[in-house]
Formats: sequence, C-alpha cells, structure tokens
Amino acid sequence: MNRAYLSIAAQDVSQASDAELFGKLAARLPFALEPAQRTAWEYQIQHLHELAKQLPAAHFLMEFLIPRMGRRADLIVIVAGIIFVAEYKLGARQFDRSSLDQVYGYGLDLKHFHETSHAVPIVPILVASHAADAEFEPLRWDEDGLAHPLRVNTIGLGPAIQDVCRLHGRTPIDPSAWEAGRYRPTPTIVEAAQALYRGHDVAEISRSEAGAENLTHTADYIANAIEAAKRDRRKIICFITGVPGSGKTLAGLNLATARQRAHSDEHAVFLSGNGPLVEVLREALALDAVAKAREAGQSTSKTQEDRRAAAFIQNIHHFRDDALTTVAAPIEKVAVFDEAQRAWDVEQTSKFMQQKKGQLGFSMSEPEFLLSVMDRHEGWCAIICLVGGGQEINTGEAGIEEWLRALERSFPHWQVHVPGTLTHACGIPDEVTAPALHLATSLRSFRAERLSDFVGHVIAGNVGAALQVRGELSSFPLFITRDLDRARHWLRTKRRGNERCGLLASSNAARLKPHGVFVKAKIEPAKWFLAPTEDVRSSDALEDAATEFDVQGLELDWTCLCWDANFRRADGAWQALQFKGTRWQAVNDPARRTYVANSYRVLLTRSRQGMVVFVPHGSSEDTTRSPEMYDRIYAFLAACGFEELQLRP
Repeated sequence: MNRAYLSIAAQDVSQASDAELFGKLAARLPFALEPAQRTAWEYQIQHLHELAKQLPAAHFLMEFLIPRMGRRADLIVIVAGIIFVAEYKLGARQFDRSSLDQVYGYGLDLKHFHETSHAVPIVPILVASHAADAEFEPLRWDEDGLAHPLRVNTIGLGPAIQDVCRLHGRTPIDPSAWEAGRYRPTPTIVEAAQALYRGHDVAEISRSEAGAENLTHTADYIANAIEAAKRDRRKIICFITGVPGSGKTLAGLNLATARQRAHSDEHAVFLSGNGPLVEVLREALALDAVAKAREAGQSTSKTQEDRRAAAFIQNIHHFRDDALTTVAAPIEKVAVFDEAQRAWDVEQTSKFMQQKKGQLGFSMSEPEFLLSVMDRHEGWCAIICLVGGGQEINTGEAGIEEWLRALERSFPHWQVHVPGTLTHACGIPDEVTAPALHLATSLRSFRAERLSDFVGHVIAGNVGAALQVRGELSSFPLFITRDLDRARHWLRTKRRGNERCGLLASSNAARLKPHGVFVKAKIEPAKWFLAPTEDVRSSDALEDAATEFDVQGLELDWTCLCWDANFRRADGAWQALQFKGTRWQAVNDPARRTYVANSYRVLLTRSRQGMVVFVPHGSSEDTTRSPEMYDRIYAFLAACGFEELQLRP
C-alpha cells in the first residue's frame, strides 16, 4: 500500500513544477477536490520548495496515511535518521490544545503501530502558519523515543528541523524501507467508526494483514449473500462470531457503512442495545463530520450531522418501540444487530412491554419480535447478528439460542447463515454453514492481546494460570495500589496526545463513596469519552467513575479500576454481594452472581495500554468497609501478578 500521496527526495523537488506536484497529489485523492484542500496543497507545495533548499538530504512524504486515526498527516520529513511529522494549520495564530494532541497522536500512531518507526526518534511539529516567531524549545523526549510536539510558524519549520538534526541526528535511514514497513494499527471503536463513516476501507484501519483479510472475507460473504437475497426475493439472517477482540462490532460498522455508500436505498442501519455506545458513536460521528466539513470549507451544522448519524446508528430499543406503533415494514432493508446475544428473553420482554408500554398479553422474546418486524417486508431483507459471549451483565439476556429457536418456531422460510463454530440443536430448514462468518484473528491492542485470557483466570480465581499469562503481558502495565491519588497521578503521566484515561467502578461499588467515587452519580457518556481534557465531565478529568454499563463495548487507553467489596474473596473463592440499605447482602441467585463477576470482567478489559487497580484500605470503624475484606482482595490480585504501584520521585 502506497501510504503517501506524494513521496519525493529533496533533490527532486526543484526539478518538479508546482503544477506537477499538485497533479500527483490530486491524482491520489479518492474524493472530489474541495477548494479548501486546493488552497492548502498550493500553500504546502510552495513551502516544500523552501524546505528542499534548507534540507537537501531530506525525503518528503505528503498526505501520509495514519491508519488508526483514519487521517493523513500533512507532511513527513525523513532526515538525519529522524522522522518529523508536521501538521499545518493555515491562518492559525495560536497553537491550540486539540491540534497539538492531533499531531502528538500522529507520532504515537507511528511509534506504536508502524514497525520501522519503533526504534527511530519521532518529532511531531505543529505549524501554525501565522503564529509569531518563537525561540527554539529544547525537546522533551518520552522513554520510547517520541518527542513532545514542537510549535513553529511556517518560516520556522526548516530551522527547527535543522536544530533538532544538529543536536540529535543519527545514521540516515532508507526512506523507501521506512515507508514500506508494516503497519499494524488498533483503532478504538470510536476511531474506527469515524474512519469508516468518512469512507475509509476496513483494510486501512485493521491491525494485521490476517485481521484485514478475515474482515474482508466476512464482508464479501455478507455482500454476496445480500445480493443473492435481493435477486431471489428472500429473507436472510447471518450470524457473525469471533474470538475475543476479533472486531465483531468493527465488522458490523463496516458492513453498514459499505451498504450505505453503495446502496443508499437499502437504508442499512447499525442497531445496538448498548445505550452509551450508541450515544458516544453518534456524537463522535457528528462532531467529526462537522470538523471535516469545516476543514473542507463546506456548509453543515451539528444538528444536520446529528440527524445523519442518528439514522445510521440507532438504539435497538427505539427501533423496537417504533415498530410497536405500526404494522408497516420499516424503511431499513438491512439491519445489523450488535451484541445480538444480549437481546431479552420472553419473560423480560413481556414484563417490559406490559409494564412500560401497556402491551398486555405480549408473549414474544426480543429476537422473535425483531424478526417479525423485518419479516413485514414483502420482498427481501437481511439481518446480520454480531454474536459475543461472556459479558452478560443484565437480567433477562437470552443468548443466541433464542434467535435460533425463534427462527425454528416462527420463521422457517428465512435462510440462516451460520459459521461452522456455532453449534446448536435447532432444526433450521434452510441453513448454510460459512467459515467466513467466524472472525478468528484478534485485533486487540498491540499491548493487550492476552489481557482477556489473564482477566478470565483472575475472575475464575485461578492464580497459577493468571500468573502464567501475566508473564506474556510484559508490555502491558498491571499495577495495584491503596492510594487513589497515586493512581490518578500515574494515569496523568501516562496519557499522551489524543489518548484517554479514566476511573472505572462496578455499578454496585457503593462503599467507595468515602474515597470520592460515587457510582450513583451518572456520567454523560458522550462527554466522558469525547470531551477535551480540560472539561471536568471528561474521563481525563479523573473525577467521575464510569460503570460497566457505561463502558461496555468502549475502551480507554489507561484505566484505574476502583475495586469494592461487592466482589470479594472468601474461603478461597470469589463472593458476590450487593449493598442494600446499610449493609452488604450475599447474592444467592447463580445468574445474578454471574452478572457481578461479568461486571468486573468487563471493567478489567476496558484498557488498551495499561491499568492500575485501586483497592481501599477500608476502615476499622466502619463495618461496611472492613479492612480484612479489602486486604484479601488486594492479596489475591497481587498473587495473580498485579504489581504495587511505585511512583518515581
């Protein structure tokens, strides 16, 4: 993959005209050339000629793809064994925080995910074209060889690079070999949604060649199945399974965006019962669309983009409620159901419908009702179910078996496509087995590939197995502390650029309140995940803790899990409790015990790069916070491989 629109040596820049360089850039642009982009390129090309004179040994790459973020860096300069990443802000007189985080994020992306960048120095530079002249700032380097961003105006870019090369220059590197290095990005689901919504291909943002190939095969299979359904005027349902971290939600978003782009008349929709995920993704897409339009000089509004995002990503419960008001078929012909196994069973659905919606005598499970809604279409339609497992945290979640039972019982005319890994005892008349519907390659964070295995052993109470896997997580910090302020300080020192950190706690962690962690105070998910660091509602402010219901399906780079006594050690095993009134009560129902365990499983797997667990000391004067019960939790986690957090002086 040619990641840059233009790759050229300094000595060749003088031989090319502005029009020739512009033509090479424009030829690679997959979209219509907007006036704002034309102006930016014309300005940068003129400046490139100046840089080539100042840096005769340099190699330049313009519009270099940063896959994890789904964006392109304006300019990469390779000289004296150093990679410089420059981002231009035309007309800017100030160096705003978001732009500094953006270019810092580009540097982080290269350092973490571009193999030929791992061992070389990287210097991000923000170029505010009309800023006042600034004196050269001494570089501050992170441990991994990434510098904190420099701030220069257009005239100062060349001299700044020269100064850095004089002080930190190394043996030159081969630009072609560097550019050809493998890219293995791991975007967050928010970054992936934004990139796909903008029109990027899933292969551009997938971590590994195997992962991209796996996702592409799945997408191709679904596309062919839909086209066959349209041709034969039949209804189909496809189940997609995968190993933990294989990108099932990413696959669903990819399918929905691809159908929207190529077949807008199908009104493909991504449906999720995860309210916070829907809220965060919608807000992220709308904000990104407004920002991109502004950069391109196009007219739009937040309200308009909110409406577009809301049509693409919907809450499954709102979709269900709308279907209750009419017997007509929905406008959507293709529906992607995220976390389909979490749909409600008959008892929970009927109880909700009768109590909340006044639907007396309602006796269908959520899968059966959703199938009946799509079955209203006279011709064809398609349902794609994304199937996860092991994270049930709500009462009444039916599992994938209820979908299959509903198909067997009420919809035998539907064609059912299942992966070979999905075994069941239902009699499906028209069943097709397809290996492409199973995602077998993990796309988890480069540091956290085996984190889910480690967490599984911790939740199972298996110290030996946890320690064995812990040895394979050498690049994933796992700390434990009794000091919450120390944990906050550690998070702030680790977060860089656009990375995010935050506090997490179980929804029934009622006795963390003395430490300022009050889980009954609800967060605003979109603000918590997306607001800038200086916003006190932001996760980065480290003031409000999110619960398992807020963060399931979403991730942060660095987390602090505040562990309370609702999941504690007793008689060599985990014990689930709930706080009611003034005391802890044992949870006796097996299903509810599973929900408590799964809440901690979810919370322990929300971090992409590292975490610290805060376990309070407790208080001998408060029977609800007995030091002994917290000490047992701490001792067990330490035995599993969590290390005591020690801050440097």
